[in-house]
Amino acid sequence: MVFQAQPSGNTTIFEEKNSNNNEKGYNEDKIEVVHPYGITTDDNSNSNSTSTEDHDSVCKCYTTGANNEYVYIGHQKFIRNDLTEAFGGTLNPGLSPPSHHKFANPAPLGLCGFALTTFLSGMFNARAQGIQVHNVIVGCAIFYGGLVQLIAGIWEIALENTFGGTALCSYGGYWMSYGAIYIPWFGILDAYKEDESDFANAMGIYLLSWSIFTFGLTFCTLKSTVMFSTLFFLVALTYLLNSISEFTGSPKVQRAGGIVGIIVSFLAWYNAYTGVANRENSYIVITPLQLPSNDRTIY
Repeated sequence: MVFQAQPSGNTTIFEEKNSNNNEKGYNEDKIEVVHPYGITTDDNSNSNSTSTEDHDSVCKCYTTGANNEYVYIGHQKFIRNDLTEAFGGTLNPGLSPPSHHKFANPAPLGLCGFALTTFLSGMFNARAQGIQVHNVIVGCAIFYGGLVQLIAGIWEIALENTFGGTALCSYGGYWMSYGAIYIPWFGILDAYKEDESDFANAMGIYLLSWSIFTFGLTFCTLKSTVMFSTLFFLVALTYLLNSISEFTGSPKVQRAGGIVGIIVSFLAWYNAYTGVANRENSYIVITPLQLPSNDRTIY
């Protein structure tokens, strides 16, 4: 199989010659046009005809070429070097085509909002300076960890980053809902005045649900970078420890959850820094360590 690139305006034409084409029902010479964002057309194909191979490729991502330089994502074909690699600084968990929109990277903003609010929560749960009342976190949870992170998540969706949008919008919603618990206007704490054990159990279930959600996101980062995947794993662990502390009332488990939360905040700041720092603005530029990946899936 031989590909011959012929530039034509904003597209690149690849001529594919395969001696087995006649056996598969294709024309001997097939011209495939690869557009800037991977949209492919076939000059010699019938738009009304479909094949099993085309149908299966809708849900597949695979590579072709002598050095695997071409990547198929569904029906779209890309040159590997044109794809965006997994990177914690952009909350991109794997190879993806570049966005059609040219906006600034919102991931560092969302990560910073998450990191600072998580740092406060972790310090309070770790009983730093013997602090017992945590209500000072409400303002930060509503506005920085909540509203700002939610806006960054919507921005990620505009940039066609489904993972980043899901993560940032969800955790923005988490911090806003967490802050609402301690705002008297919502009446949440007042509803549990007669039975505080109900409140502890309810908070345990609340935090457990977020742990389950975060473990789900963690599975989507296993082909990304070490610090990116570690971040989400420890976030899930933090939720789990805080949930157990609510169910058991153990101050030791609560303190352990706080310490892990502090580690999480620094990991989030680290990933945010990698998304902001470059050779033009900093002498310290971090090269991400990629996790091993391939095209295989368990199911």
